[in-house]
Formats: sequence, C-alpha cells, structure tokens
Amino acid sequence: MASAAAVRTAPRGRIDKRQAILDAAFDVFAEHGYAQALVQEIAERAGVAKPTVYNHFTDKETLFRATLTAAAHAVMDGNIATLDRMRSPGEDLRATMNEVAYQLARSCCDRRSRSLRWLTYAQVARFPDLIEIVQGCTSVRIAEAMADRLARLTLAGRLRPCDPAVAAEQLLALVTGPLETRSRLGTRKLTAAELRALAESAVDTFLRAYAADPR
Repeated sequence: MASAAAVRTAPRGRIDKRQAILDAAFDVFAEHGYAQALVQEIAERAGVAKPTVYNHFTDKETLFRATLTAAAHAVMDGNIATLDRMRSPGEDLRATMNEVAYQLARSCCDRRSRSLRWLTYAQVARFPDLIEIVQGCTSVRIAEAMADRLARLTLAGRLRPCDPAVAAEQLLALVTGPLETRSRLGTRKLTAAELRALAESAVDTFLRAYAADPR
C-alpha cells in the first residue's frame, strides 16, 4: 500500500513532468519547427520516457497546441506583471512609463516571444486556432491590461480624459511597431541602449498627446 507521503507527492510529480515536457517541447519546436521536431528528442530533454509524453499529450499535434498555449500565457503573465508598475507610478510618471515600455520591448524581442510568433505564423494553415489563442494572450489581454492602467491614471488626473482602449492601442503600437523593422524581423538582436531609446521615444510621443495639462 502506498504511503501517505507518496500519495501526496504523486500529483506534484505529474505536474512537474508535464511542465518539463512543455519546456522541452518549446525548445525543440523552436529549434527545428513543427514538422522536423521529434517527440523522442522532446522526451530526452524533459528527462522522461517517450510513452510519458504521450500519457500527458495524446499526440504531437496536441503537444504543439499545449506548448504554444503555455508559452503564450507565460508571455502574458510576464507582461501584465510589468504593467502592474503603472498602478502606483509614483511622482515621476514618465520614468515609470519609460521603464514599463522598455520591459515590454525587451519581452517582445526575447527568445520565447520571438519563437512563439515564428511558430504560430509558420503553422497557421495547420493550426489556425492558435492565432486566436496566441493573439488573445499576447495582444488582446495585454492591451486590456494597459487600458486598465491608463484609465486609472486618467481618473487620478495624471492623463487627460481619453478612451483608454484607444490610448492603450496607440501606446503599444509606439513601443512594438518599430521592433520588427529595427530587428530585421527578429534576426538582429537589439542592444539595451537601442531598446531604451525606442521605449523613451514611444513614451515621449504618447505623453505629448495624453499627458494632463499641468495647470
């Protein structure tokens, strides 16, 4: 009969294995693409047997969907945590927004976000449902969170009255819009100085339009 400790740790072990498989799968899919990725290699990197992968995920298609969905939620969670700095921006609103914009730009350019976009676009014909899932997490949900933060700043008198959804869309476009061109579609790594300059330029343009009248 299994001990009480073994019973308690079994669910945790299953969760850990599932996460290890998802992490390994993302790396393998990012390196080789969907078609060339091997479940055996994913199992080896995750430190599990190949049948264990299939116990958690019925087939390669299911694993791919789960992998990209998990990655999209991880990107979303990180960016929303960044946006939370705008809940209490302190006296220097510009400085806080500069830092938030910089962190958003960094996230957009990091390996996980870049690989997530490439994999989604590359497999859009085979997995059209993933566009809605990935965009829902990385675009729609983040824009909603940004709109919420901007609405709070407007109510506090830090920004002029505006439609927060439109303002959020414009600010995010100012931050992320130039990245694809400057990074040559993600093939060139931007320096921290370049990202900071881009972020500060975006915030400056935004505040020129939306900052509250100091009077």
